[in-house]
Amino acid sequence: MFKKFENLVDPFCDYDENTTPPTTVIGFISEYCQPFRTVFAVAGILAMLAALSEIVLIYAVGWLVDVMQGTPDNLLDQHSAILIGLALFVLIFKPAIHMIDVMILNNTLMTNVATLARWRSHKHVLRQSIGWFENDFAGRIANRVMQTPRSIGEVTFQIFDAMSYSLAYFVGAFLLLINEDWRLSIPLAIWVVCYGILMKWIVVNVEARSSASSDARSELNGRVVDSYTNIHSVKMFANEGDELAYAKEAIVSTRETVGLEMRVYSLMDFGINILNGLMTVSLVGWAIYLWTIGAASAGLVVAAITLVLRLSAMTGWIMWAITNIFSELGVIREGMQTIAQPVAMLDAPDAKPLTVSKALIEFKSVTHHYGRTAGGIDDLSVTILPGEKVGLVGRSGAGKSTLLKLLLRFYDLEQGKILIDGQDILTVQQDSLRGQIGIVQQESSLLHRSIRDNIAYGDRSASEDAIIQASKKAHAYDFIQDLCDPKGNSGFQAEVGERGVKLSGGQRQRISLARVVLKNAPILLLDEATSALDSEVEAAIQETLYSMMQGKTVVAIAHRLSTIAQMDRILVMDQGRIVEQGTHDALLSKGGLYADLWARQSGGFLKTD
Repeated sequence: MFKKFENLVDPFCDYDENTTPPTTVIGFISEYCQPFRTVFAVAGILAMLAALSEIVLIYAVGWLVDVMQGTPDNLLDQHSAILIGLALFVLIFKPAIHMIDVMILNNTLMTNVATLARWRSHKHVLRQSIGWFENDFAGRIANRVMQTPRSIGEVTFQIFDAMSYSLAYFVGAFLLLINEDWRLSIPLAIWVVCYGILMKWIVVNVEARSSASSDARSELNGRVVDSYTNIHSVKMFANEGDELAYAKEAIVSTRETVGLEMRVYSLMDFGINILNGLMTVSLVGWAIYLWTIGAASAGLVVAAITLVLRLSAMTGWIMWAITNIFSELGVIREGMQTIAQPVAMLDAPDAKPLTVSKALIEFKSVTHHYGRTAGGIDDLSVTILPGEKVGLVGRSGAGKSTLLKLLLRFYDLEQGKILIDGQDILTVQQDSLRGQIGIVQQESSLLHRSIRDNIAYGDRSASEDAIIQASKKAHAYDFIQDLCDPKGNSGFQAEVGERGVKLSGGQRQRISLARVVLKNAPILLLDEATSALDSEVEAAIQETLYSMMQGKTVVAIAHRLSTIAQMDRILVMDQGRIVEQGTHDALLSKGGLYADLWARQSGGFLKTD
């Protein structure tokens, strides 16, 4: 039975992906909740029926008090059918409505709304560019992806659990009182107006202060995650005190904003108690007065008292529900700053997969300054022939890594074109472009998964034997056999920790190399591929690298110039331009920048001044 309700909506159903999400909170929630519209209609009807069933019982209590004024025999003789009907109503109808209502709310909405929103939010965020991620904290992005969908689920739950129910309840209460004596509805009407004024004040203040609290918590989360992510630097420089002070500043800010928010809730409770007292005295007092002048029965007085007590009990719950809704709307609004950002780097509408036959790479008047006036690449043109092995050298900041990022389309060009086998990379599908390029970077960051999963990331369909062979070619197989994690997994099943922190730099680099060996792409990019390796391991892996290069177009960055001296051609970059190019020997004979860099090396490393 639970499964039926849990599967009424599939949170992973197909949908039209929106690259530009709505900018309003209502539009944002509505888009995520589209698959639940039928369920929402059913939930609204059930909430209304549940509220009206309570009104019916209150009316029945008043009726029962009135009919009990007679003799017991008359009660059973004249009203037995009604009493049996009321019993069946209480035993069957009301529990059935309540049960279905609860299962719709708990097992359909609460289970699936947040799941669907979280899945689609994560999917949308993953489509963002590298530059987008570099402009924010990973912890803050993750926090918003996790918290915003939960808030969407909470809002929808409260709307149908509290708002729909209470609205139907108030309407039913008015109808009950008007049916008995229209004057009884006056105190309730006045109370509703006052309650609405209080609610408006609460909502305005809670929304603003809740948003401030959410911002403060998000900032705190980002600072704490930043410290944990860079714990090696924190420990290495003995800066725990500074990190504590940095976090304390955000903790104090969070405490202050949450304190201001809690003041509103305290005033809310105080106001509700005063209003409830006034309603109780006025409504019950008026009912008693009508009874004393013979205008109302004792049953009406009892029904009025029961109704007032129920409304008094509900008001706090309703106000908390409303304030919670607007508090969660503040969280959603804050989360939208991340989740609702449009995807800027899109495939062209008619983009086709990149097909690589020769791996000819052409940079034509390429310019990219990261939106600034200097730095990056400036009007660069160069052709890399099929199967050519090209080295990139230059001082730090010359634009070498930027060139590789542009080739991978991590950023879009500001001017110019990049062609692969005559195909403009802006016109092909991004996944197909990166699928044809293997890259080993200086900072080899691994996924917090098993060694096997990290190597298989290069080819998800690879066999176990292919994974093992790739690890052997990268000289990683032997140390993998000795690995064991705290969970008891060993060898290829051992987990590497966040970003691979449980492995040495050289071990991480060899896992990265094994991944690229397995990928076997026609274009190979090496960005300081052996920088984390000691000389003995580097010498062994150089053989693997040269083997990997066979039949591929290769672009390699190295500060250790000896590692690229045997390349077919070396491009020397300075201030975003290619200032020299040629073989190692030809460049040395020119006596230019390359010759100067070579002469100034110490231990094979390039000086940056």
